Formats: sequence, structure tokens, C-alpha cells
Amino acid sequence: MWSEERRRLIVEKLREQQGMAAEGLAEAMGVSRETVRRDLLALEASGVLRRVHGGAVLTAEMRAEPPMARRLQLHRAEKEAIARATVKLLRPGQTCFIDAGSTTALLAAELCRMEGLTILTNAPDVARTLHTAGARHEVMLLGGWLRPDIPGLVGETTMAEILRFTADVALVAPMALHPAEGATNHLVPEAEIARLMIRRSNRAIAMVVGAKLGQIGRAQICPCRDIHTLVTEAGTPADAAQWREAGIAELVFADR
Repeated sequence: MWSEERRRLIVEKLREQQGMAAEGLAEAMGVSRETVRRDLLALEASGVLRRVHGGAVLTAEMRAEPPMARRLQLHRAEKEAIARATVKLLRPGQTCFIDAGSTTALLAAELCRMEGLTILTNAPDVARTLHTAGARHEVMLLGGWLRPDIPGLVGETTMAEILRFTADVALVAPMALHPAEGATNHLVPEAEIARLMIRRSNRAIAMVVGAKLGQIGRAQICPCRDIHTLVTEAGTPADAAQWREAGIAELVFADR
């Protein structure tokens, strides 16, 4: 088992059990306790977990995301700045995939300031905002299943809908972005949708607040090399060289 897969499994186990002993993690994955110790050290250095006597627990940031209403208020100023900067990267006539989340919900409000896009989204909040505001875009809400823990439509139907299109840009807001582990999310269904949107697009733009840089979720969306542009807020201690070395071609710093 590769280290990337082991570390994803460790995060999943810790989330399920609210913490685990290193010995239990080693037994669950069929590896040595020393291997688990190295993985825990690496994950702790990335801010994913905190080691405790004999084991580890997830940091507060890595526990299940709060409800959508609260997520909209977390780092709201930063997300709004990122949304404004992202809109400036778009041009009329483009077709855009937009995934579901608090950052893309705020992006929808900014999209009302321009016109001429074709927008394909699995996020009811995004479609509702654009429709209510009378935005001058073509908007399609992709079908699928609604789940109480996910702010967008997901599942095989949604993925089949995405496969019907090729977009110019995928606008995604991953839960976390790490130079080595790439873009990740807490929930597998969300990660699957974002991953497919990126695969069916000519360019991917990741909108990530600084607090989520260097973090890791349990389900990978894509490696950094599949992301063309990273938009984050100005003042973020983001090492541009580090992200470019990881494969991201362009960094955009949004002014608040």
C-alpha cells in the first residue's frame, strides 16, 4: 500500500472512531507500527492530526464540515475576495462547470455582475442565486441525488450528466489543497463530482482559502498538476514556488 493511500485511510479511521491508537491503525492496515508512526508524523506536520499518547486524533479543521449556513460565514471575507478575483479570469462565451460549496455559492453572486456564460452546476444554491438575480447566463442544474450532508447533487446520475459535456473551465472549491496530496475533500461523492468536472474541462481553477492550504482530506479530487490556477486571498503565507513545483501553473492572490 502506497503512503498516500495509507494516509487517506488513517484520516478516515480517525474520523470514524474520533481517534485511534497507533497499534490499532497498524493492525487495520497490515503494516508495522513504525510505518504508522512515520505517517502520523507526516500528517501532523501537515496540520491534519494531533498525536496523543499512543495514537492520534484529527485536528478540529479536519473533522466533519459544519452545515452550509455556518460554512458560508467561515472565512467569508476571504471567500468573497476569492470569488471576485475568480470572476475576472472568466470570459463571455465560456462554458463552466461549478461544483457545490460555500465558496462557489458566493461565487454565484459575483457571476451576476457579468454575462454570457454557460454554467453547468450540481449546486442548487448556485443555480438559485443566478436565477433569482436574473443573471444573463445559460444555467443548467445537473440532476442527481440530494443528501443532507452534501450541499450539491451527487451520484451516478450527476456523473453521467457531466460526461455529456466538455467545458472550458472547471471552477472547484476543494476542502483542502496540499502540494504532495493535491486537492481533497472530506466526502467521496463530492470528490468524485469535482474530479470528473476537472477531467471534462480544458482548464481547472481551484478556489481555496489560505486556512485550507497544506491540509488533507480523505478523498482525493486530483493531483496539483491537474489544476491550472489556484486563487487564494492576498496575505496568505503561500509559497508560490512550492505550488508551481507541485504542478500548478498560475497563482492569483485576491485583495480583500
